[in-house]
Amino acid sequence: LVVFDIGENGFSGNIPAWIGEKLLRNLILRLRSNKFDGQIPAELCRLTSLHILDLSHNNFSGTLPRCINNLTAMMNQENSMETDKEYDTFTIELSILVVMKGRELAYNTMLKLVRCMDLSGNNLSGDIPEEMTNLLALQSLNLSHNFLAGKIPENVGAMRSLESIDFSGNLLSGRIPQSISSLTFLSHLNLSDNNLTGKIPLGTQLQGFNASCFAGNNLCGAPLPKNCTDQNVPIPAENENGSEDEDEMGYWLYVSTAFGFVVGFWCVIGPLLINRRWRYKYCHFLDRIIAKLGCL
Repeated sequence: LVVFDIGENGFSGNIPAWIGEKLLRNLILRLRSNKFDGQIPAELCRLTSLHILDLSHNNFSGTLPRCINNLTAMMNQENSMETDKEYDTFTIELSILVVMKGRELAYNTMLKLVRCMDLSGNNLSGDIPEEMTNLLALQSLNLSHNFLAGKIPENVGAMRSLESIDFSGNLLSGRIPQSISSLTFLSHLNLSDNNLTGKIPLGTQLQGFNASCFAGNNLCGAPLPKNCTDQNVPIPAENENGSEDEDEMGYWLYVSTAFGFVVGFWCVIGPLLINRRWRYKYCHFLDRIIAKLGCL
């Protein structure tokens, strides 16, 4: 069995472990829009030939399995070409609905070229495992509308085949990795409604996206209208008693000025009033100065 598609039904419960044990040649696993719950079983990592994994819109919880980089058909385009021969053995024409770039598209003859993973609309938590960045042949990654936290993996730029990324509606924090600007094939990006901060990395693709793709975060820089100028310069908190402090400083300025005037006055005039001899000499000195000025 190379295609297992039971999407848009009312199935519930856990994913049976035998899927990862018995369907080792499986290329397409599509369980979207059901009522499955529990954790994503690690046995699915044994489906090394998998091209399309769609578990979206269920009630899965827990963390993403770290063994996800065992999906070798999504890791290397050359290795995945060996499984493409499976498609050539089909005696009927396949037509599978796949959500890519925010739209639901029907693939048939081009299906063997598609590599995508859609885990959106669940209750997944924890971080995005760094191992996921090893899926170098993956073209579409949708983890939106979960409860994923932590940072976007720094090495996300290594996934050079990515054309679509949707991490919206999670609890992701920190900065957008600079490496994401190296994804030259990226034509759809949605990072809205997270807790991301800092400047949006510069890149031809990133600045070309609509501002709504970054909305609901604390980001700055194009294409957002918020400028990043002086974003790293700490702004002192405004003192609620600022006006009172200014008034107090003005009061002490006047007091010190008056005190200095009084001290200076008595240091010069005081001795003249107390000592008669000094007073006569001071007056005689002034008379001589006035006489000399009169001769000029």
